[in-house]
Amino acid sequence: MSLTHTTAVRNGLADYTVDQVDAGAGDAQGDLVIMTSGDVEVATLTMSNPAFGAASGGTATASAITDDTSATGGTAAKAKLQNRANTEIVRCSVTATGGGGDIELSSVVIGAGDTVSVSSLTYSAPT
Repeated sequence: MSLTHTTAVRNGLADYTVDQVDAGAGDAQGDLVIMTSGDVEVATLTMSNPAFGAASGGTATASAITDDTSATGGTAAKAKLQNRANTEIVRCSVTATGGGGDIELSSVVIGAGDTVSVSSLTYSAPT
């Protein structure tokens, strides 16, 4: 038998995790940092504060995410959510649309100065 969590526990896990994005001091909000496979920043998008709403069904949905209108550029392969003190909270994969990544972008090739948008983002606690 595999380990499972009740919905109430999943909600608690998701809320705890995403609430960490609002923690720390230094910046007004946390960030979504899109990176190359070598951890080089490609684009940084500013999260809202609070970054996520309350979890339902084990999933928390991000509030508005501000576009990066002047990306550094590069080939996106992964991303991280970091808190207001720029401490990493969550790391995930990035692929082009249909590629199955945790985050899917219309293109993973991002030019310097490009605008990068993420229209929606969710965090789901394990079942």
